[in-house]
Amino acid sequence: MPTPKFPFEPDDPKDTSGMRKGLTSYGDQGFSLFLRKAFIKGAGFTDAALDRPVVGIANTGSAYNPCHGNAPQLIEAVKRGVMLAGGLPMDFPTISIHESFAAPTSMYLRNLMSMDTEEMLRAQPMDAVVLIGGCDKTVPAQLMGAASAGIPSIQLITGSMLTGSHRGERVGACTDCRRYWAKFRAGDIEAEETVDVNNQLVASVGTCSVMGTASTMACVAEALGMTMPGGASPPAVTADRIRIAEQTGAQAVQMARDGLSIDKVLTPAAFENAMRVLLAIGGSTNGIVHLAAIAGRMGLEIDLAALDLMGRETPVLLDLKPSGQHYMEDFHKAGGMATLLRELKPLLKLDALTVTGRTLGEEIERAGPGFPQDVVRPASRPIYPQGAIAVLRGNLAPGGAIIKQSAADPKLMEHEGRAVVFENVEDLAERIDSDALDVTPEDVLVLKNIGPKGAPGMPEAGYLPIPRKLARAGVKDMVRISDGRMSGTAFGTIVLHVTPESAIGGPLAHVRNGDRIRLSVANREIALLVSDEELARRAKESPVAAPTAERGYRKLFLQSVTQADQGVDFDFLRAPHSLGKVPR
Repeated sequence: MPTPKFPFEPDDPKDTSGMRKGLTSYGDQGFSLFLRKAFIKGAGFTDAALDRPVVGIANTGSAYNPCHGNAPQLIEAVKRGVMLAGGLPMDFPTISIHESFAAPTSMYLRNLMSMDTEEMLRAQPMDAVVLIGGCDKTVPAQLMGAASAGIPSIQLITGSMLTGSHRGERVGACTDCRRYWAKFRAGDIEAEETVDVNNQLVASVGTCSVMGTASTMACVAEALGMTMPGGASPPAVTADRIRIAEQTGAQAVQMARDGLSIDKVLTPAAFENAMRVLLAIGGSTNGIVHLAAIAGRMGLEIDLAALDLMGRETPVLLDLKPSGQHYMEDFHKAGGMATLLRELKPLLKLDALTVTGRTLGEEIERAGPGFPQDVVRPASRPIYPQGAIAVLRGNLAPGGAIIKQSAADPKLMEHEGRAVVFENVEDLAERIDSDALDVTPEDVLVLKNIGPKGAPGMPEAGYLPIPRKLARAGVKDMVRISDGRMSGTAFGTIVLHVTPESAIGGPLAHVRNGDRIRLSVANREIALLVSDEELARRAKESPVAAPTAERGYRKLFLQSVTQADQGVDFDFLRAPHSLGKVPR
């Protein structure tokens, strides 16, 4: 007589899909599945529903995150797409980070969000996941976490905000935020006008309407092959964005069935394509840090020297603020990423696989021939002849530094000046607007201790304000240097990501008032005109003790965070084995 089969015993013991995936450990797998199904049935699910491929939906909606204000509509559209394709959608919450609502800085929390994402993908049963993100650090955090978790994953961007209108002028966050605030500091507008424009800069929910970090990471995600074609550009409140969400849900089901795991998409070719796009869109300097972190999860290292060489042959083609004049909704109307990728086609790795199961080259062909528009320039008539970002080296930045050359003043990109030094953010805030500050337009502003460990969290304080007395005299730009970051919405001749940072004893720590500093973007040089012997003497005279903390996440952060060239990720989250550098 055959042995009776126990209920909830799988037909195939190796089947770990759907509700059988990642069973809670009770010492009896049959009981674990029995208990799991009992509880989920309490929510009204039937066995027929529970036997479908399970698609998780990472919900990052939050009252503190207006960039994700359309999350409820996106989730419903994703669910519709999942069910139309025969899957079972299961949305779940994760950490949500907004730039303006995260202290001390959103970057400080990005790694925590990536850990939350990774562990929830591992802990909960799902055959694929839709990652809903938009605001600057959310998309990188989700891609980092998904890369480590390894399951089929697809990114859904929340989308950009609409532009507003202030006294007949079109405005949008956040390049215009900075422009109007600079006008106020210079005394060009009154306080009453700042109140008026403040009501118009953000006309709807969604991410910044210019090529800030959010828009950069949206374009980078599509270039990586991690979104549906056309997924980067639709504004948050449009029907196009909702339709992309439905398509994303349906594709997630197909990815689950095909076993299209994230490692098949995030390949060296994909990262090279993303780097090309970053350079061609006038993308945020933050994009390099985030790409380095995502690549590090796959065992890859971004080669900054190769990136710089790539930049010399990759022009800026996208006419978008702050490098150009248009906004994200204009880019979408101009055909979005398909229009840009068509122009970049000779420089791309067209055989890179995307989440659709087709190659990037195939997707470009499917997008059609394009149409006349004035937002994406032809390669023969670029916005800027080289890539947006240049990599600098020298005795001030042995590990490298970067400058967004497409948003800098051409007259300042070959410059030598006297250092005016601020030891930290507090020192900057205390003295920058003082009439007694010894500073001229030819000087170089230097801000220390805003690197990964210094602040901590590498805040976007690298966009040092022009000293008030100079701003009121009409000065619009100066050379500024720090070991921190700046927003992708910012502009100016600003050297960032100086590595190693001052808080761990990098050369920047030993710059003093009156030292001469030379910037040569043409020679890719950032040099402190002080002898090696003098720098060594200063280091011995004033040794630097790296910051520490007694407990909690801050302690973990300070013990584990890497430098900018490795993505400011935690060292223990990077892949255990290196697979080489990109581009190769």
